[in-house]
Amino acid sequence: MCSATLHPTLSIRIRFGATGMIGPGKAELLDRISATGSIAAAAREMGMSYKRAWTLIETLNGMFDRPLVESTRGGTGKGGAVLTDLGQAVLAEYRAVEKAARDHAVQHLVRLHGWLREPEGKMRPED
Repeated sequence: MCSATLHPTLSIRIRFGATGMIGPGKAELLDRISATGSIAAAAREMGMSYKRAWTLIETLNGMFDRPLVESTRGGTGKGGAVLTDLGQAVLAEYRAVEKAARDHAVQHLVRLHGWLREPEGKMRPED
């Protein structure tokens, strides 16, 4: 097998019309909000500005018929954010789509991986 890339990966973006989309970044943000209970902490963990995280949350909340994230105001140690039931369901469905794509793409990824060019100076074993 070619060593140019050890493991091919898939990145799934689901588009809803011209402007609505959920992909790896928004899903990761939802995961981290769920884990930390904080939009600010989630943003820090991702190396993202708090403003950018809020913009993504507002976009997600506006895409669906109910909010995915609810937040409470407060200062340090008083505010917080949680995924709503719908937020948890949307994230679970997105992760299920990712898993289904990975499960069904394995043979194709292996084939594509085998056709990659070796890095400069590496010899490809004889077939």
